[in-house]
Amino acid sequence: MTTIGILGAGRVGTNLAGKLSAAGHHVTLGTRTIGLAPRIAFADHRTTARTTDIVINATPGDSSLDRLTDLRAELSGKILIDVSNATRDTAEGLPGDLCYPGSSLAERLQAALPDTHVVKTLNTMLFTVMTTPETLATPPTAYLSGDSEHAKKTVSGLLGDLGWQPERIEDLGDITTARATEAMILVVPHIMRRHGFKPFAVSVAR
Repeated sequence: MTTIGILGAGRVGTNLAGKLSAAGHHVTLGTRTIGLAPRIAFADHRTTARTTDIVINATPGDSSLDRLTDLRAELSGKILIDVSNATRDTAEGLPGDLCYPGSSLAERLQAALPDTHVVKTLNTMLFTVMTTPETLATPPTAYLSGDSEHAKKTVSGLLGDLGWQPERIEDLGDITTARATEAMILVVPHIMRRHGFKPFAVSVAR
């Protein structure tokens, strides 16, 4: 049984925690507020990172780099799944400019955490689609970016536990390819202004 730590207990983190726990994984949710939920443990970020096999970054992307760099020792040798987007919000509270133009949060995390295997995925969709891809009328795409083939294979297995079919998982290549999927977030405000807060994903149609 894989132990999974999730840093961040907002909508993204709690959504992933519930589905991964239901799939049989032992999940620890890293949050300052200790709560109660079936089959899910709670701990601070440092304990969560230290005591689990795989860690998911679901913290706000504009502060993720500082938060996770502080956990370098705890994350050493582990797979870090980054699902966040680093943007500066507009006055509406929607994603605006990228924090790392010409780069990406995933690349910055990999550089800051050289002993950690960073894999970028699930950052091109509304959080509900991460765990229920089958609900969209058009099958969505989950992209993967990362330098470690083994880590990406492991993450692909976890995506399967979340409901993703292998043919809808697109391995883009090394960690530098994450700048492409992170830039996709810039289309989100325009979609939401036209259609509201409805499930969507930025996908490849074939």
